[in-house]
This record gives sequence, structure tokens and C-alpha cells, in this order.
Amino acid sequence: MNALEINNLHKKYGENHVLKWVSFDIKSWDFFALLWHNWAGKTTLISILTNLVNKTDGSVKINGIDIDKDFSEARTNIWVVPQEFNFDIFAKVIDIVVNQAWFYGISKKEAMERAEFYLKKLELWDKRNMASRTLSGWMKRRLMIVRALIHKPKILILDEPTAGVDVELRASMWEFIKELNESGTTILLTTHYLEEVEALCNQVVILNKWDVVENTTTKKLLKTLDKETVILSTKEEKIMIPEVLQEKYEASHYDEHEIQVIISKQDSINDLFQILNENKIEITSFRNKTNRLEALFMNMTK
Repeated sequence: MNALEINNLHKKYGENHVLKWVSFDIKSWDFFALLWHNWAGKTTLISILTNLVNKTDGSVKINGIDIDKDFSEARTNIWVVPQEFNFDIFAKVIDIVVNQAWFYGISKKEAMERAEFYLKKLELWDKRNMASRTLSGWMKRRLMIVRALIHKPKILILDEPTAGVDVELRASMWEFIKELNESGTTILLTTHYLEEVEALCNQVVILNKWDVVENTTTKKLLKTLDKETVILSTKEEKIMIPEVLQEKYEASHYDEHEIQVIISKQDSINDLFQILNENKIEITSFRNKTNRLEALFMNMTK
């Protein structure tokens, strides 16, 4: 059974279209990415899934349940962790989590056990008796995730969960989210940190101008890249770039100790390094100049 089925979803305000006949499915246990261009309807789509906005047309099934027929039941299977913090800033951390469980008929004993498990997992247990307003930004974001998980929804929508989080904390968040998916939770991720899609997601839908412009696996999407820009760090400063590198790879100086080259998917990286060796150019490291998925996204949403 699919975790989420969206069929010909349409939304407009007056004559203004926000979503136009959007269709895609998310399989159970999938890790799914939703990418979008500005004003593509991402927020409206999530709002329809959570019954904050009424659709104009189309159908939505959450874990096999049609939201038009039984939204109350469908709603128990899904939860959104939004970008904005929306809990009582004066309430204690533990109370925010346990009170959320109460809405789903979970006993206090079980709620406390679940709260302890998730708060420890996300390194918030020692803050449990503190008012939530005293938490740092990344701690508040983790608290939002704990609150979302307390009733163990089958589908979790993470709306830019690592926004404003530094690289180290983002990596630990990735690890937890992957564990969550591997344990059986279907995840729909929206993000502007497109490296997250490459690291975490196996399926991608791209929205542009209110419609789906791509729906494929992350792997297949990346294979459509024709060219990739790579930065090579050199041992010497401002070396002379051989003509063969300029002609074959459009090589140019990127920085004092770096060369920029453009490699097509037909080229072998070994050929590049052979030319470098023949010209006695010593490379200390290399990296992609831009995220590959970001380049694809910009191409598809022009």
C-alpha cells in the first residue's frame, strides 16, 4: 500500500492557480524529497494534506484513507514538522510532548516512556523540565520533531528541518532521520539544502509553476547531468594551465591554489589525472564546485 496517493490535485483562488493537476505517489517506508521553485505551491500542498486548506479538485489518500471520507482517521497517520515553532514557549519541554500524546488517547505512563525515549535520542532529556523558550534554535527544532513522533505517525513531513542549523548539528539530525526511516516511518522531506536530498532521499518530485516537472529516483535524476564543475587544489600557486586542459576541460584559475575544470559525463576522470601527471601538476585535493542536484533543479525550473 502507498503511504500517500495524490491524484490530479488542483487548487486555485479565484482565477489564480496555486496547484494544477498534481499527481504522485509515495510508497510506504519511502524517503521522498519535494523540491520546488518559488511560488510553486509547496506550502499549499502540505496545507491540503493536513486539512488547513481545502482543495479545489482531485483526491488525496493517506495510508489508503481518502481524506474526503474520513480525514480524522487519515490525520492520525501523518504529521508535519513545520518551519516555524508553534508550541507554548512558556511550557516545559516534557509537558509539550506529553500533552501532545494526550490528544491521541495515549496513556500518561506510555507517553512518558515515549517522551523519554525520543528526548534522549535527540539530546533533550536533560532539558525536559526547562521552559521551551530557554532552548536554542536547534533544540527547539528537535523538540518539534519529538512532539511529532509521540503518537508514532506512519508518515512524517519534515518541512526544512535543518534550516539555520550548523553543519555538525545537521549531520547528527541526518543520522536520526535516517534511523527513523529505516525503522518504518515514511518521510517526505522539503529542503533548500539540496545536499540532503543526495544524502538521504531515494525519490524526488520537483514542483515548478504549480505542476510536477519531474518525478523520478534521485539516482536517475543525477544521471541526467551532462557536465560537472570540479575544483582542483594544487600544491603550487598560480600554476600555468596547459593548453590541452583549457581546450578539453575549459580549465581556468579559480583561486591562488585552485583550478576549475568542467567534466562531461562521457569523460573519464582518469584521463584528466593522466594529463595532470604528464604536465607535472600535483593535485592535493578536489571537490565539486556546486551541488549536482542543485544544477539539475535550476535547469528544470527555468
